[in-house]
Amino acid sequence: MTKADLVESVYLKTGFSKKESAQIVETVFDLMKSTLEKGEKIKLAGFGNFVVKNKATRKGRNPQTGDEIEISSRKILTFKPSQVLKSVINSQD
Repeated sequence: MTKADLVESVYLKTGFSKKESAQIVETVFDLMKSTLEKGEKIKLAGFGNFVVKNKATRKGRNPQTGDEIEISSRKILTFKPSQVLKSVINSQD
């Protein structure tokens, strides 16, 4: 599903215009981005949690040369689905 598909679904289910639907979808994504940028967690009941985690600096190896390199610390985004979402996905066998 793409962002355009989301806009179309909002349009069909709410009765808003396509322009308003696109603004709604963009606003939700912008709010999620800014919340995650601040390092805050997003908890969506019945869906899951988005969490920004810090990965520490670590040693790695260049696979081509075998040289040891340092992989710098960075932030990563993780998603953990809720039990409700897991059961919905797994019930469609």
